[in-house]
Amino acid sequence: MENLVTAFTDPTALAALVALVVMEVVLGIDNLVFISILTNKLPEQQRAKARRIGIGLALGMRLALLSMIAWIVGLTAPVFNLGIVGSLDQHGLPSFETQFSWRDLILIAGGLFLIWKATKEIHHTVDPVESDDLLEKRKGAATLTFGSAIVQIILLDAIFSMDSILTAVGMTDNLAIMVIAVIVAVAAMLLAADPLANFIARNPTVVMLALGFLLMIGAVLIADGFGIHVPKGYIYAAMAFSTFVEILNILSRRTHARRSTKR
Repeated sequence: MENLVTAFTDPTALAALVALVVMEVVLGIDNLVFISILTNKLPEQQRAKARRIGIGLALGMRLALLSMIAWIVGLTAPVFNLGIVGSLDQHGLPSFETQFSWRDLILIAGGLFLIWKATKEIHHTVDPVESDDLLEKRKGAATLTFGSAIVQIILLDAIFSMDSILTAVGMTDNLAIMVIAVIVAVAAMLLAADPLANFIARNPTVVMLALGFLLMIGAVLIADGFGIHVPKGYIYAAMAFSTFVEILNILSRRTHARRSTKR
């Protein structure tokens, strides 16, 4: 209770709370984009339910991880070393690290899964004709079942939740602030879920843009797992610019459609 009061009365703690809420909301966008794309492949009557379950699981995982902060912090300790100390190369650029923690392994696995999933979805979008190539396990693989969607959402929720909580732990040691920030961020995800999913469904070109974002996020997770830190500001600035360009394209298409209708 004392920590909760401090979060709203101490200026420093309040500033940390605001910064963490913003950061958690931004990190939650990645999670929400994946959930939106995935659930849009379900029958229409199941989509909202799957999104609510996915976001509820995201909240549950984040709160559960917050209750195990000591364990989470321990995940950053190296578990094995390939024998080469990471350093700068001859050009002054960072070489990848060879000491790996459980956090690194989780991020690498999550990044690989995200790249695989985004590549598969791009394949289905560009070439919807069924085939027997490596991206399709069976005929009709593009059709997603409710259970399969939930399993995939759980896997990515786990990755994004780990990244979210590690970010929170790095910004403050006040548990109340972390809990409040997580709850606010997930509440924002819940409010934005249906509008975002509907917008993606109405604008097919946005799907390809979102899948491109997922590929980029997957690559960043893998790089982070190898100790190569890519500032998230660069990533989100690129995503924001791409989104702005796509919005201009959507407005342009709507203007041309209205003109054609009048004619």
